[in-house]
Amino acid sequence: MPTFSRREGLEESFPSRVPDVSIAAKMKTPARRFYHLFAVCLLFVCSISLSRSAAQTQLPSTLVIDGGTLIDGNGGAPLRDALVVIQGNKITTVSRKGQTAYPANAQVIHADGKFIIPGLWDSHGVPMWYQNELLLSHGITSETDVGTGGELGKILRDAINNGKLVAPRRWASIGSPCSQPIARSGLGATGYEGPLFVRRVPKSVDEARELAKRFFDAGSDYLFVCDGNLPVDYYQAMMEEANKFGKPLYLEQTNAKAPLTIQKAAEVGISALPHSPGVAEAAAKDPSKWTNELDLYSEMDDTKATELIQLLVQKKVALIPNFVHGAAGYPEGWKRFGEEDRKVFSDPDLLSYYPHASMAAALLPYSFPPPDQAVFDRRRQGYLNMLRFHRELIDAGGHVLTGGNTNETKTPGMSIHHELEAFVEAGISPMHAIQGATKWAAEAMRVQDKLGTIEPGKLADIVIVGGDPLADIRNIHKIDGVIFNGKVVELGYHAWFGDPFMSESEYTPVEKWIWVAQLKQTTIRRRGGEGGGFEAGSPISDPVESPQPAIESIAPTIVTEGSPTTTITLKGFNFVRRTRVFFEGRAVPFRRVTPTELKLTLDETFLRSPGKFDIVVKNPAPLANPEWGNGTSNVAHLLVNYR
Repeated sequence: MPTFSRREGLEESFPSRVPDVSIAAKMKTPARRFYHLFAVCLLFVCSISLSRSAAQTQLPSTLVIDGGTLIDGNGGAPLRDALVVIQGNKITTVSRKGQTAYPANAQVIHADGKFIIPGLWDSHGVPMWYQNELLLSHGITSETDVGTGGELGKILRDAINNGKLVAPRRWASIGSPCSQPIARSGLGATGYEGPLFVRRVPKSVDEARELAKRFFDAGSDYLFVCDGNLPVDYYQAMMEEANKFGKPLYLEQTNAKAPLTIQKAAEVGISALPHSPGVAEAAAKDPSKWTNELDLYSEMDDTKATELIQLLVQKKVALIPNFVHGAAGYPEGWKRFGEEDRKVFSDPDLLSYYPHASMAAALLPYSFPPPDQAVFDRRRQGYLNMLRFHRELIDAGGHVLTGGNTNETKTPGMSIHHELEAFVEAGISPMHAIQGATKWAAEAMRVQDKLGTIEPGKLADIVIVGGDPLADIRNIHKIDGVIFNGKVVELGYHAWFGDPFMSESEYTPVEKWIWVAQLKQTTIRRRGGEGGGFEAGSPISDPVESPQPAIESIAPTIVTEGSPTTTITLKGFNFVRRTRVFFEGRAVPFRRVTPTELKLTLDETFLRSPGKFDIVVKNPAPLANPEWGNGTSNVAHLLVNYR
């Protein structure tokens, strides 16, 4: 209901309740004064009432969890008969049932006999669109993106966290400084990579510092560093930049021969170490004897282990061991893990969209035959020592976080549930296991003021389970309800599920840069030579045999939903008179600038919806170099961001 400040509005809306002030003119002075006073008071009361009504309609919706036992993530005694009040996306009240009033129109979840914990956090994930329903339905409400998204990673993070996409809360690195390009593709070394390309190799201290600043300026929540093989002063420079922004650094790989060993990483100020890299080697009696991590753990030197634990605790370095990932086949519940994962993948609605290849990759480790008995026994002991090291770290006051290395080879959600079981197998208390998936994860990301525990002022990411996880950590499997950002999540899977970006890993604005570089080197016509292609400086040509075109860059890479007609510049080579340009399979108008530059005109009708859109250049047959392709270029992507 609107607030009215003018009398005309009040009269129009409430004619029977507002006196006709013109009648006062016929009254004697005392009566007229009284009537005017009465009318003014009534108008004031009506205005106050309407203001209150309007304010009430604008208040955030209220959600209440009534009853149940609260395990708030702080490590203290559980609170029985709890009452949790949520307004909007924030927790406003935590008390006992019956002690706090809440609005009569609140949405109430009756949780008597159930258990309430903070939303779970996967501290080592490789996010992909088809994982999202699985993660949320298993209580995973936060996920640490290990820096595979580039520009798209920022768009997805913001869209998810602002309620535009259905997915766990995303904590993005956007990109990753590394010592080498991406091994399987060579990306990172072609020269075409843009400023926010996901894997960048700094060549100097200043470049390392500038790279860190660039990712933080672009909105990185933290910086995920691939390895420790750069000079130590590179990491010091990146850490200094991170501290200016109040953000952490994570380091994924290191070893005793790397410039940044695990000990030096602790000294530099690294916040967390996915895969617990370097621990097995640093704690082994003879690190030169083995290369396999479990073999190294099998002969652990307790003195070395204790020294390393003391350093990690002193420097407040959290470990993310990825127990199940690193020791496939050795956890006590391994056979059951396989049965549970297969059950997940029996849901027909999930299988409607979940890639078969990813499902097969997730289930493949359960079919591996065990090694011979001597190797199995040694590595089983190594696994037990791995568990013991991390338990002793927690006992000494350190933090161990849950991370599934949840990529296309894992079962999303279950990877964290199974990791929690491995924690308890290690002798870590269920309470500490839960903290590793909640409070400590938020602390490592330096967002403990927002998440990690169930307290007033925190974001409302909450999981309700049907059994006591402190009595049996497997009770966390019994998901009864998930609240994400203050809203109840619809559990389960939907055959129509997807998102406009259909994002997987290692986004690049232009595909096949390696192919582009090779094509350019081989086919471009150079002065004094033959090649069949056309480079900058050549006139627009109309050859009988078309060269194979290629796209090197697109600018801008991102536009906003609802933008007006926009000009997009494609740079590449082998653009000729009969070249055509296609946007999502539809020919679009463009202007040929040179054989290496085209300017597209995208009408506003193309930009009305968010998503990742494909652009290609096509040259007609006959082709001069059919061995290089069919006349269709590699794909460039235009990202249309949410408004």
